[in-house]
Amino acid sequence: MYSVTDPVPLRASTSARRDERHQPGTESVPGPRPEAGSDPKSDSDERTRDRVLSAVLERGPVSAAELGEQLGFTPAAVRRHLDALSRKGLIEVKLVSNSAGGAGRPARKYVLSRQGQSKLGDDYLDIARTALGALAQAAGNDAVTEFARTRYREMEERYRPVVEAAGPDIQARAEALARLLAQDGFVGSTRLVGAGAKGKARTVMLSMQLCQGHCPVQQLAADFPVFCESETEVFARLLGVDVRRLSTLASGGHVCTTHIPVGRTRSAAQSDEPATGTRRVSIKLQERPS
Repeated sequence: MYSVTDPVPLRASTSARRDERHQPGTESVPGPRPEAGSDPKSDSDERTRDRVLSAVLERGPVSAAELGEQLGFTPAAVRRHLDALSRKGLIEVKLVSNSAGGAGRPARKYVLSRQGQSKLGDDYLDIARTALGALAQAAGNDAVTEFARTRYREMEERYRPVVEAAGPDIQARAEALARLLAQDGFVGSTRLVGAGAKGKARTVMLSMQLCQGHCPVQQLAADFPVFCESETEVFARLLGVDVRRLSTLASGGHVCTTHIPVGRTRSAAQSDEPATGTRRVSIKLQERPS
């Protein structure tokens, strides 16, 4: 007989293992078979769902069809994993309107929930909080502000050539900015919206919403809001207009949403309904007041 600390024989007969398991006063030794309750299929599903979760982070908002194409899954398979992740509260569905502003039902897109973002790990958080707290104590809050502004100035320098290449049209610049944010893991997207006054030929006040479905520094920004403020300042400088933050993930919002004024256009529509998803209009870069 051997104890649990002894090496397990490579070849032990089934009867020997059975006898040993039932001898009083001895501890059972795991055999080569999986333990009761172990399900290799479940383990495989869990690994696959981790892949799906990572893909939603990288590409979200993303449709089930796009995920299936990226991961090589059938539509039925990818929806099964998405449903499982949704039940666990790790992903959420967003209804995204057609970027071209056409009629039709909004597309169902998947993004990470706050719980899903936390599942990816935030080991950096305690270290960053401690470091910034120490910086504030040693040099004051202005030092933290300067640190945040320096971080976002580096982002601005990387983004500016691409945004400038989009030309003076504010909508084109905002779309270029959203693509850059998406590439950096912020899950950036834009939506053109507008609302007008009553009348046969009403004036439609157009604006865009720049949305970010993920923030790598979300929990840090909750403690130090200057990160959100510095990012907003960068957006305003890149776009050449004054922008306004409507919500942030750090303050408990579903997404980070930035309001971007685009301009005015005349519409012959008589409806009093808001013009959401309005057709594209070309509004040139405005001079920002000094």
